Amino acid sequence: MNRRIVFFASVLALLLYVIFYDDKEMVPFLFPFIFGHCDTMDGPVIKDAKKALKFADVNIVLRWVKKKEDEEIIKEAFNKTIAVRALSPQAKEVADMSFFETLVRIHRAGEGVPYTGVKPAGTKVDPGIAAADRAVENGNVDSLVSDVTAHVAGGIKERFNALTEKKKIADQSVEAGREYVETYVNFIHYIEKLLQTVFGHNHKH
Repeated sequence: MNRRIVFFASVLALLLYVIFYDDKEMVPFLFPFIFGHCDTMDGPVIKDAKKALKFADVNIVLRWVKKKEDEEIIKEAFNKTIAVRALSPQAKEVADMSFFETLVRIHRAGEGVPYTGVKPAGTKVDPGIAAADRAVENGNVDSLVSDVTAHVAGGIKERFNALTEKKKIADQSVEAGREYVETYVNFIHYIEKLLQTVFGHNHKH
């Protein structure tokens, strides 16, 4: 898997959250949502878990955990699952789910986000995240880049045009001046959030 594509898809998906959830209070909480679909039955973590069980190869899922001690927990759970799932179809179903839950829980803990259980297949995923996943799967990020670029440009232009109109009448009254300031702040904060997302550090005006 091309790491550059994974990186750009993740950043672009995060930009979509900034664009569609235009609320300054959301900024500190945006990044964990990138991993929000990793706890679903049709998410990338459990897809790899199913593949690992199919081929009896635990190394396929170790990429999803960070710490050495977590590797050992996953290996132990994997070996138990392989042994139990051979007993019967019912045992296989229970053992597999137990392994999925263990893997997802440890993965999310490593990313610093809470574990709230494994969500069923078909759980709704944000369109931006789904688009980022498709880019990773297809090995092509061009469509995602185009979509996000268009949304970013549209968001900037919309706020800038509103600011320009308010600026024209800002000196007519105190109330008009306040409306201009409010529009200015909205515009600057929007740009600030985009810069924070792209560059990974604070840009203050």
